[in-house]
Amino acid sequence: MILAHTANSRRWALVAGAAATAAVLLSGCSGGGTSSSASASSDTINYALPANFTPNWILPVGTAAHLNTNNASISQSVWEPLIAYDGSAGKVGWNKDNSLATAADFSKDSKSVAITLGDRHWSDGEQITSRDVEFWFNLVKANKADWASYSPGKAPDNWTSLKITDDTHFTITFDQAYNQQWMLANELSMIRTMPQHVWDKTSDSGTVSDLDRTPAGAKKVWTYLNEAAKKISGYATDPLWKTVSGPYTIKSFSTAGKVQLVANPKYDGGGKANIRTVNLLPFTTTEAEENALRAGTVDYGYINATNLSQEASFTAKGYSVKPWSGWAVTYMPYNFNNPAMGAVFKQLYARQAIQMSVDQTTLSKVVFNGTAVSTYGPVPQGQTSSFVSSEQKNNPYPFSTAKAKKLLTDHGWSEQSGTMVCTDPGTGDSQCGAGVDKGTKFRMQVLSQSGSTVTDNMMSALQSSFAKTGIDFGIKTAPVNSVLSQSGQCEADDAGCKWQLSFFGSAGSWYFPAYPSGDALFATGGGSNFGSYSNSAVDELITETTTSSSDEAMQKYSAALAKDLPVIWLPEPDYQVSVVKKGLGGFAQDSLANFHPAMWKWTSQ
Repeated sequence: MILAHTANSRRWALVAGAAATAAVLLSGCSGGGTSSSASASSDTINYALPANFTPNWILPVGTAAHLNTNNASISQSVWEPLIAYDGSAGKVGWNKDNSLATAADFSKDSKSVAITLGDRHWSDGEQITSRDVEFWFNLVKANKADWASYSPGKAPDNWTSLKITDDTHFTITFDQAYNQQWMLANELSMIRTMPQHVWDKTSDSGTVSDLDRTPAGAKKVWTYLNEAAKKISGYATDPLWKTVSGPYTIKSFSTAGKVQLVANPKYDGGGKANIRTVNLLPFTTTEAEENALRAGTVDYGYINATNLSQEASFTAKGYSVKPWSGWAVTYMPYNFNNPAMGAVFKQLYARQAIQMSVDQTTLSKVVFNGTAVSTYGPVPQGQTSSFVSSEQKNNPYPFSTAKAKKLLTDHGWSEQSGTMVCTDPGTGDSQCGAGVDKGTKFRMQVLSQSGSTVTDNMMSALQSSFAKTGIDFGIKTAPVNSVLSQSGQCEADDAGCKWQLSFFGSAGSWYFPAYPSGDALFATGGGSNFGSYSNSAVDELITETTTSSSDEAMQKYSAALAKDLPVIWLPEPDYQVSVVKKGLGGFAQDSLANFHPAMWKWTSQ
């Protein structure tokens, strides 16, 4: 996923997550509307999408089932963000060329921000105005529970009002003073300006009006737009999606994930497309994509980290190899409400035993060929920052299956036929813990992304390691989009609450915005808190990270979750090892896992 922070923030890449891995020459590249031949001119580029991670959402408002970095990158190329906060220039910051806002001026008390729009127009000639921002604001306010970026108490809850001054000026007022860095990078960057004069209706034949200005109307408009967005086959033909603000428009979009973008001739912003046609090509496996690279039909692709020894064979074919590092963490979320294992997962000692059974150092070296770094907490460790606590850096739970096994036997578990079984239920210090019944077997199952050799290898290694502790670890696989859709928040008696562990991140589970706070991931009720983790003390620390400008707030949060283990921390690999046709440049590989096709250009051919 990557999962990825939706819009400009939560990615799996939420979202958002999660790239890549393996298939068969061009049989793995499926879909319609584009040619699979090599780029014929400087006006075309073929870009390989992560394996088995196809785009499936167009609406510039993300829902939990559609936290896919590719969705966000495509959407932002078609509808520019109000504030594009990314790493497109090599350093994370405000990319004003591809933003609709030209200024965001905070008040002295940090309780409001005045935003200025540029002189910009929709592709149908209508001016982009403050009313278009208000339209997004009203829809999200009325439908926040369905917005993947929502975390109770954060946007839009903490935005008390949006007041329009004129067509190009408006002010958002907050419920208290906030860390300006966090507010700009993590909240204001999520705002997506949408064409109110086209979308503010409840049916294809309906009349556009100010429906969004009442909660009931905003709910009906939200339902209409989300239902329309489910019809992937209509993305290129439905008039609803023709009014755009970005450097590209959608020419074709297949249900298999093949997408063709063409330059928007009406674009009047600062980030105009350098290449007219961009073909986004899906693959079922990394092997298929690598075969396409060898055949010369991909201009910008990737290889498995395990194939780095073959770099010379790609450079001989006119490519350069460029690792793409990410500002991310990788993990498997627990489902704390699972009826079979939720009570076990709620025991800290059990999570400690699980974490102590994960040999991140060996996984990084062997499975990822040295292209991953160990992660021991909620803050990215692959890049130096002042946010990581000493507790997280130093790994509070070093690998030891012997100590992990002892931890379980010290808490009422006995090994029977190779698997730990609760033989001493109860809530005492040496018992299994609240809700764990006598006879409960320590058997857990993961629903993991398919199509990734790297992921398959890691899951097999984990299975072997857990077995030494006495933990039975079952593995089921499915395409990433399916994993995400089956791993949502739930109550124990819900039909969809059978999942126990979920994995969607062989290229990083969660890509952060510039400020790596965990409000969406680990706050109680957070929009991307898939496993329903809840800790009131952690909630307070997360709130502090959003209001205090001190690095100490982030460090306390980092330390707390390194110790409390809301998820199973896993090695964080490079987003991908890119293989790029020589002569293609104009871009930096964004550490936030977005791709920015408008920046790409052929410097030689």
